[in-house]
Amino acid sequence: MYSPQVLDHFEHPRNAGAVAKPDASVQIENPACGDILELTMKVTGGRVTEIRFRAKGCVPAMACGSLLTELVRGRTVDEARRLRRDELVQAIGGLPEASTHASHLAMDALAAALKQL
Repeated sequence: MYSPQVLDHFEHPRNAGAVAKPDASVQIENPACGDILELTMKVTGGRVTEIRFRAKGCVPAMACGSLLTELVRGRTVDEARRLRRDELVQAIGGLPEASTHASHLAMDALAAALKQL
């Protein structure tokens, strides 16, 4: 049902936890399903130098949070703002229709965090 990438990020999450003294910190909840995603990030010289996540929810929500940190780390803030949901979905190997909310949650959290910068 889930792609190998989804399962890998769920079983071996990258960048889990919280950034100490972050420049941006958000927690987004999907009220329909109860998934929660927290993103914290540090920006140095206009570039995302550290980004971490914590998630409570379904397998795809946790996987999308993990992958999002990999996609964003090292990008400039402007490059991070240009990241699109379809890029995330493609990189995670696709999502079943019932799980697309996970990619929206990740992208909403990213957008909210970037607004703080």
